[in-house]
This record gives sequence, structure tokens and C-alpha cells, in this order.
Amino acid sequence: MAIEHFHDEPTSLEVAMRSCCPRCGEGKLFKGFLTLADRCDRCGLDLSFAEPADGPAFFVMTGIGIVVIALFAWIAVVWQPPIWFHFVTVFPALILGCLGTLRPVKAWLVAEQYIHKAEEGQWASLGGHGEGGFGLRGRAAEPSSED
Repeated sequence: MAIEHFHDEPTSLEVAMRSCCPRCGEGKLFKGFLTLADRCDRCGLDLSFAEPADGPAFFVMTGIGIVVIALFAWIAVVWQPPIWFHFVTVFPALILGCLGTLRPVKAWLVAEQYIHKAEEGQWASLGGHGEGGFGLRGRAAEPSSED
């Protein structure tokens, strides 16, 4: 099977906003609210490479949390509203803000993984203990006089 090259690949921001395939820009990226599809329904890109793990949740909760809590603190100092006002406004703002941005952030991270060809980390062995030409304290070992 020949490898197809897509010259009009979408940017990672376009993928995030449209939740589309990072290669063709047409297929669906998600099969559920946050469940990634197995492959693109248009170009057939296997999406098994994409594993953003907890990254989207961390970025979203941190960003939305900082903004909403900063706004909450400012309102509390300036207007001093009753506590029920905060319960009615802050919790819905946190929940809706997080749910509204989680899907685009996950799509953005998947697109970045595709663009940068991210893969699982590989450990390169530096050799066993005492090997590799280094002696004590990381300095190069002195050449032996026997050689």
C-alpha cells in the first residue's frame, strides 16, 4: 500500500477547534465525548499512536481553575457577596469551563503527537557499571599502560 501524503494537513489548532483527523482534517477524531476513534473514517489513519493520558485534564483544570478562582477572589474582595452567590456561580463556572475545554485540549494534544511523531520513550543503555570509558566521578578513565 502506497503512503499517501496530505499536503493540506490541518494545523494543531484547527484539529483542536474542529476535533478532526490530524492528517486529512476531514474525519472524526472522537467516537464519544472523550473516547478517541480507532482510526479516521476518511483517510484511515490509525489513531492508536495517540495517548495523551492525563495531560488534557491537568492543563484544563489548572488553567480554568486559575482563571475562575482569580475571578472569584476579585469579586469576593470588591463586592463581598454572600457565600451562596459563590456556590451558585463558581462551581458551575468550574464544571462548565472544564467540560467545555477538555475535548479541544485533548484534540490539540493528539494533533501535536501526530505532528511531532511522538512515541513511547526509549531508554538507551549507557553500558554496565564501569563500562563506557568513564572511571570514577564521571571522568574519562586513564588509558592503561598494558595496551
